[in-house]
Amino acid sequence: MREAITISKEDYLKAILEAESEGQNVIPVTLSHWLSVSPPAVTMALKRLKRDGYVDVRGDGIVRLTVKGREIAYRTALRHHLIERMLSEIFGMEWYQIHDEAERLEHAVSPAFEARLIEKLGEKGTCPHGNSVLPESPAQRRKRGLVPLSDASEGTEYIVSSLYERDPKLLLFLHEAGISPNARVHVLNKNYDETVGIETPAGKSTLGKPAAEKVWVKRKTAK
Repeated sequence: MREAITISKEDYLKAILEAESEGQNVIPVTLSHWLSVSPPAVTMALKRLKRDGYVDVRGDGIVRLTVKGREIAYRTALRHHLIERMLSEIFGMEWYQIHDEAERLEHAVSPAFEARLIEKLGEKGTCPHGNSVLPESPAQRRKRGLVPLSDASEGTEYIVSSLYERDPKLLLFLHEAGISPNARVHVLNKNYDETVGIETPAGKSTLGKPAAEKVWVKRKTAK
């Protein structure tokens, strides 16, 4: 039987786990930025999480999940992943619209419905943004031959592998530029101001570095 826990605590625990999986050392300012909450609010939340045995904060200031906290964080992340896939694969919702919807619904999924979703969709697939249940670290992505679009080579064609999914405005911007998982992207030029000129099936456009570094691509192989 799943332990009763507040939505706020689930959000904090999931954020810690996801930030860890991306290779970050999680400190309070990380959570303040990640969850768009004030530093004092983070301080109070961490005190409660530590009191209840979900996190440990040592002298180095790094927030670490306990076994208990990690289990709840993973289940929350898994429910989010399954809901995103359900909305896309079963209901046909657009990939750039589903992250925020899943953020709301993940807290309402019962263990019985979660089990049915796993039975229907499987636990190991990728979401419509190209990500696994837990996002990979940059080192893990590079080991698989991926690079951020900001580091891609000029005059080369790539296939989009995955996208940063926690910014709905970014996702809509990328969609309008023709950038989506498995889409073709031809890097036309890389400019002095760190912008990247690209061509996609939607046409030509220019991306600034903040957007381009959130898109992971793999060089297209010749057939």
